[in-house]
Amino acid sequence: MKYPFEVSFEEVKADLDKYVAAIFSCLESEFLVMPKGKGFIEYEVFEKGYEALKQATGNFRSPSPEAVVDCVKAVPVSLIVVRTILGFTPPEWAYVASHHTKTEITQGFVRSLDRKIRMYPLAPLKKGTASSARLYALIKTACEFLAKSRPVVDSDKIHRLDKADTKSGLNSIKSLADIGVPYAMLLYERFLGRPFAGHRDSVSELVGDSLESAIEDVLSKAGISYRKTKRAEKIVGFDQAPDFIVPSEFNPHVIIEAKLTEDDGTARDKVTRIQHLGELSMAGKDGAKPKFEVIACIAGRGFGVRREDMKKMLLATRGKVFTAQNLNKLVECTRLKEFKTT
Repeated sequence: MKYPFEVSFEEVKADLDKYVAAIFSCLESEFLVMPKGKGFIEYEVFEKGYEALKQATGNFRSPSPEAVVDCVKAVPVSLIVVRTILGFTPPEWAYVASHHTKTEITQGFVRSLDRKIRMYPLAPLKKGTASSARLYALIKTACEFLAKSRPVVDSDKIHRLDKADTKSGLNSIKSLADIGVPYAMLLYERFLGRPFAGHRDSVSELVGDSLESAIEDVLSKAGISYRKTKRAEKIVGFDQAPDFIVPSEFNPHVIIEAKLTEDDGTARDKVTRIQHLGELSMAGKDGAKPKFEVIACIAGRGFGVRREDMKKMLLATRGKVFTAQNLNKLVECTRLKEFKTT
């Protein structure tokens, strides 16, 4: 089987379906295995936070803000446990606490605090953070929210606290802490929230970085000069910075986009991005050689769903679509070979 980057663009256009099938055959999904990343909390550590919180609150019978704050100071991961009981993201908790206590809690503060605790979950908080009025406001809000039964809402809505452990206030938490959770309820709430959803979001950049790192390895081994751009960086001539520019942004000859997605909807957006780069490469040209070559390096099952989207990508890149499985051919089958020095 030949890949589209191994033949002329005329051959690709003449039999698009054949080359779509070739790309699909070597796309692999990355969704089953995720990197832990820095700040990953193992279950044993999380359980220490849970047990510390359980002791500090008398088995969740008297969760006063002062007791919980003291617990968080000593065993910071217990704050992650509190947030997990609430079922909020750090920014959501900051927003709710700001309104509830009239204390200004920025997303920057709460993200930084959450990150610090993830990195050092069992290291006591330093005095500046531990005595923060914002930390107290977060915990005070949590204690007051968890003490009450979830508010009644219209039948066509569901409240975020309508969960097995928070539906009836402290009675729900105490009951589950004493006897555990019915398996059907655990499965139902997992169905609503997706397993590992929060962690998947937190390491999404790391997953994408694995593809970019592989491309960097190929370019470096070939001695090719390249510019790897940063997130949201501005590059003259591009409304959105490409992932890689060879040899530099001042004289672009090759543009490489590294895209990974497990979702077909997101894949469509990324195909549109690559199409736009293809249009830029041909701007002002009448069928002549493009100003620069556009290469797409893709991974993930999202790209293997819509055949029409893959056809668009093949046309936009003039057949230069690679997967993680054939990056070893990236230099020899593109204009990158013109810049090879080793």
